[in-house]
Amino acid sequence: MHEEIEEKALREYSPVLLAYVGDAVFELAVRTRLATQGKRRIKDLHLDAVATVRAESQAQVLRQILEELSEEERDIVRRGRNSRSTPPRHAGVYDYRMSTGFEALLGYTYLKGDEARLQELLQLALGDM
Repeated sequence: MHEEIEEKALREYSPVLLAYVGDAVFELAVRTRLATQGKRRIKDLHLDAVATVRAESQAQVLRQILEELSEEERDIVRRGRNSRSTPPRHAGVYDYRMSTGFEALLGYTYLKGDEARLQELLQLALGDM
């Protein structure tokens, strides 16, 4: 793990940096969930993981959980969504921006050290996956 970062300092972090960390957090959560569901071929695990972490899927998750977020969390999502970044060719701009907001939220929550809330968000995002 890491040392918790004070909220005041964390608010000064770039939303793109928060999304960078959040991307890794979500990828690890997805891979862990898939790996613990029983024996499967690595190729199948990989394909399922890619389908879950792609921008379109993350944007859909964010739209589904938006009402469950606090004002502070919505602000982090908004900052991430509005950040300057270049979408990849395979993702639509709107979905890419929404997924960046979702990843920023996960990165912020992780770096803040709020493990309980991070687990709640991941449960909301992954549900019965």
